[in-house]
Amino acid sequence: MNSLVSRYPGHFQRAFEIIFPLLTWAIISLPVWLSPFHPAVVAYILLSFNVYFFYKSLSVTIYSTLSYLKLKKMSRINWLMLARKNRSYAGCHHVIIITNYRETVAKVRRTLEYLTRQDFPRKRLLIVLAMEKREGQEAKDRADMLIKEFKSKFGLITATYHPRLPNEVIGKASNSAWAAQFVSRQIRKRRLDPELVTITSCDADSLIPPSYFSYLTHLFLNDPDRYYHFYWAPVLLYSNFWEVSLPVRLQATISSIVRLASLSKPDNLIQISTYSLSLKLLEAIGYWDRDIIPEDWHIFLQAFFTYGEKVKTIPIFLTITRDAVNSYSIWHSLKSRYEQEKRWAWGITDIPYALSKFFTTPEIHLIPKLLRVLYVIETHLFWPTSFFILTLGAYVLQIINPVFSRTALGHNLPKMSGLILTMTTAFLAILILIDAKSRPKRPASFSIAKTPLLVFQWILLPVVSFLLSSLPALEAHTRLLLGKRLEYKVTEKI
Repeated sequence: MNSLVSRYPGHFQRAFEIIFPLLTWAIISLPVWLSPFHPAVVAYILLSFNVYFFYKSLSVTIYSTLSYLKLKKMSRINWLMLARKNRSYAGCHHVIIITNYRETVAKVRRTLEYLTRQDFPRKRLLIVLAMEKREGQEAKDRADMLIKEFKSKFGLITATYHPRLPNEVIGKASNSAWAAQFVSRQIRKRRLDPELVTITSCDADSLIPPSYFSYLTHLFLNDPDRYYHFYWAPVLLYSNFWEVSLPVRLQATISSIVRLASLSKPDNLIQISTYSLSLKLLEAIGYWDRDIIPEDWHIFLQAFFTYGEKVKTIPIFLTITRDAVNSYSIWHSLKSRYEQEKRWAWGITDIPYALSKFFTTPEIHLIPKLLRVLYVIETHLFWPTSFFILTLGAYVLQIINPVFSRTALGHNLPKMSGLILTMTTAFLAILILIDAKSRPKRPASFSIAKTPLLVFQWILLPVVSFLLSSLPALEAHTRLLLGKRLEYKVTEKI
């Protein structure tokens, strides 16, 4: 199999791109096509899926609670004092690549202002504004304005202008790769030790807490496997929490809590959005691949299929905040949020990549490799299918095969499914509490009379999950099945 995949990589890549979207559709439509022949099998599959969903919900509830409690504990630690104890502290530098395209000056300025609040020596923070050359003079004017304003605040602030190159896909990955190559040259030019340099991939609206780079320095310098590790703090979509429309706010809240929960599951942890790694690791794996859109999980897989099970993501128990999608009208906000979710779900393209690497990296141990691939597959298959199976599966079975509904199993199936889902909703009380403790305080402009909506909004969770999660994910899978590539679109956030 190894030799076949190596000999015909394009054919196998396309085969994998077809198989898994087909599997998504097969799972969703399973009650339709299997109920006439084996209704009992369908019933047991539906019940198993409900139990699995219960387990996933319980897991999110437990781990998000553990993460929240540990975040509170870790926030009291003086990370700078701990970092200074390492003898390599004085030589450690951090490069922050801020990728942006048509972002406002105000948005990037706010990100830079947060970086000026770092308790780590700012002269050892090197900022690269990763601009897109296709934006033209506007990008240069914006970069020049920000560089002039912040040039005395950091050891370096400069800009790169990523050109359109053959065989590249427009997006964060190709832009970051261009900027990182510039960084590699600059580090040698300044005669800094590249083995003591980290790279932080930072979105234009990521607000990094003041102790982040001190915490990162402590972890990095005391980590014997630092050249195989990523470092990640959960990115919560809370920066504009009180400004966005209710459906977007609800979906942003769910995304934030799921990310918070993942922090306490280090065995499966893979970084999202804003993260750090060593320059040495980044150079060793050839920077970010330039022909992909979702880059965060992909670069982890690049490293994993180079070095194997030594590659891990190390949790940082601080929170980075970003803006949720927001526009000038509810309709445009919903549309932008849909597009954002679709872009995230385009991470299904990591499955064909991971499977191809699975068969062409015999030097990597089989079991860790298999577990990583299965985790990626599970995540992306559960995303678009869960709503349909959980909410519609039992009723479709009754409609397609009314005879089966008169059997004991068929009669009790909706009741058992409903009971499991009802038990699952009990976890919402804990999630609501964690959300209330994690989000920013209510501003005076937000009427206190509206605060009950923050509880009642959870009634809309099934509808919002369908419209802003399952449906865009299903579209992404279908596009991959049909060979219609996704184009990178900047999410609107006013």
